[in-house]
Amino acid sequence: MELNEAIAKFKATNKLLHAYNHAMGVMYYDIETAAPKNAAAGFGETLGTLSEVAYKLSVNEENFALVDFLTEHALELDEITRREVEETAKEIRQARRVPVDEYVECRKIQATASAVWHDAKVKSDYAMFEPHLAKLVEYLRRFAGYMAPEKDAYDFWLEEHEEGFTTDVLDVYFAKVKEALVPLIHAIAKRPQIDDSFLQKAYPIEKQREFSHYLMEVMGINGDDCTLGETEHPFTTGFSKHDVRITTHYHENMLASNMYSVIHEGGHATYELNTADELISSPLAGGASCGMHESQSRFYENIIGRSLEFIKLVFPKLTELFPEQLAGVTPEMFYLAVNKAEPSLIRTEADELTYSLHVLIRYELEKRLFNGTLSTKELPSEWNRLYKEYLGVDVPDDKHGVLQDSHWSGGMFGYFPSYSLGSAYGAQIVAHMRKEMDIDGLVSKGNLKAIVDWLTEHIYKYGMVKKPKELIRICCGEDFDARYYTEYLIEKFSNIYGL
Repeated sequence: MELNEAIAKFKATNKLLHAYNHAMGVMYYDIETAAPKNAAAGFGETLGTLSEVAYKLSVNEENFALVDFLTEHALELDEITRREVEETAKEIRQARRVPVDEYVECRKIQATASAVWHDAKVKSDYAMFEPHLAKLVEYLRRFAGYMAPEKDAYDFWLEEHEEGFTTDVLDVYFAKVKEALVPLIHAIAKRPQIDDSFLQKAYPIEKQREFSHYLMEVMGINGDDCTLGETEHPFTTGFSKHDVRITTHYHENMLASNMYSVIHEGGHATYELNTADELISSPLAGGASCGMHESQSRFYENIIGRSLEFIKLVFPKLTELFPEQLAGVTPEMFYLAVNKAEPSLIRTEADELTYSLHVLIRYELEKRLFNGTLSTKELPSEWNRLYKEYLGVDVPDDKHGVLQDSHWSGGMFGYFPSYSLGSAYGAQIVAHMRKEMDIDGLVSKGNLKAIVDWLTEHIYKYGMVKKPKELIRICCGEDFDARYYTEYLIEKFSNIYGL
């Protein structure tokens, strides 16, 4: 086979796979945002059928031979094609080991589990969801055994989300985070607490929707390329750099919840919207990893969005939309309120300081689910115990406890550590950005474009062409170091609470 012929066939197959994945992604978005409740079963069947076709398109002897041939000629390929082949070879090495009937059945279970989770959360009834979760854990443990029998099952899924971060590495990372932050959390608990009561007033949802679109404009997000939907659990999905969809949720007495959901998901969108044009429809068009993607959402949400400069920038719009609710409130008061540090129940509503403890709880529970020392039936009681032990809070019900996140209903085990790692990546990246630009000054002037341009040049444009470790070196000139994260939090919250 001629090399150019092989490359053409490889690109054509990837284009077709992209089309199937695009269709399935749109269906998933529809399930989560607009489809009627009883549509879940039909969606599950359709997703199963499409998944089977896509699976067979990728996992077949002809494609194996094609990818093997290109792997042998890797040094003759351009960088983008070489990385496409590398990623495809990785997927094929794994996928070819999973029986197609089990793969299709698992996709059906995922679709059903998502719908059941929504209902179970509303009813605060974990027992409804537990059988589906048990099946997903069983399938994923089995799949890990098929695809990488030499690895621990949970380590396999961890590395699917963040290469190089196994339990050995993460145990050390989380130990350092706990050691640095827990004493600070305890010290803050002894200080007078910040008054954020004005954030719990009634903020009309229609006005919140208007503010959401304003925030997207401030972030420089083009509404012709990115839409905003509503869902129970906010998420972002990107089909191309010209079709990214973010979601939020609205609660009348929780203004900050929607505000920071939009900024967080807008950070994800900004990454997707600024990948290089030549990566459109390519397997490399997404973010380099889950952690690198989270570094951007957490960067915009916390480092930018919770800064005093950003609050001052958007405060005139807030007072225009909510004059009664914010009467007598200053930007400085709003800044302190949205940075209040206090142990809480809900991860997505957690303050920046205690957030990683929420992630740590999920990490420890997932480890035990996969090593067999914890069953899905025991999960709620262990969840509640760890929340009391680590955060000192009592979990009142399943809705505010084990059912609060959507991730497990989609089989996304091993993803949660990416949130904490993303925060750590972001703190390290911004420390080096500050050496080259006045970030606070730019935010004060509403010039987020200069920040986006820097990040595009160092991160976004590469998509998955560069791996996370390479991107950290490009941005920072050094390897990943969690010290930036803990030092950033200690300095910020010591100043806020006068420690």
